[in-house]
Amino acid sequence: MFVRVPLLVQLVFKRRIWRGEDKNTVHLTFDDGPDPDTTPWVLGLLKKENVKATFFCIGKNIEENPLIFKQIIDHGHAIGNHTYNHEKGTESKTADYLKSIQRTDDLHVADLFRPPYGRAKFGQVNRILLLGKQIIMWTWNSQDYKKEIGPDEIVKNANKITGRDILLFHNSAKSNLSMQESLPRVIEIVKQKGLKFSVL
Repeated sequence: MFVRVPLLVQLVFKRRIWRGEDKNTVHLTFDDGPDPDTTPWVLGLLKKENVKATFFCIGKNIEENPLIFKQIIDHGHAIGNHTYNHEKGTESKTADYLKSIQRTDDLHVADLFRPPYGRAKFGQVNRILLLGKQIIMWTWNSQDYKKEIGPDEIVKNANKITGRDILLFHNSAKSNLSMQESLPRVIEIVKQKGLKFSVL
């Protein structure tokens, strides 16, 4: 998995949104929450740093953590659909995949959608776009879920961040320690570059 997604990949899958439009802005995103052990810490840091982010939430986690989900919204962050059970589209029947998206929309309607693992079939993409959703990907991946990649390496890779980038972090138990150690430093680097944070 690349830290930076190659331009060729972005061109091949051009119906998905890979970058923002403002060269002076980056977009911080989080997948897989809300999580009771991780999300409150993230919200506290973002409030302290005056940063708004976009949270791609799993429907099951919304149901299990409704108060934390409400806090995300109350703090002024944007919400995206990330399916109900974090299904991999390429291993799911299209009808089941769409039901998972709808089940999450029944909890909170979102115009933004991010396929778990970044994987979805051609037909699934067609149907998702017909629902009026934007399929949001990323250009810079922290890879905070990988044990072999420590916080220092994530911070080092943050030097490659440029304007219009969509940054991918996770607010989940699996990535919690690495994310907590690296995220404050990544935010500092982005600010030092003179870039602003904005929701999608």
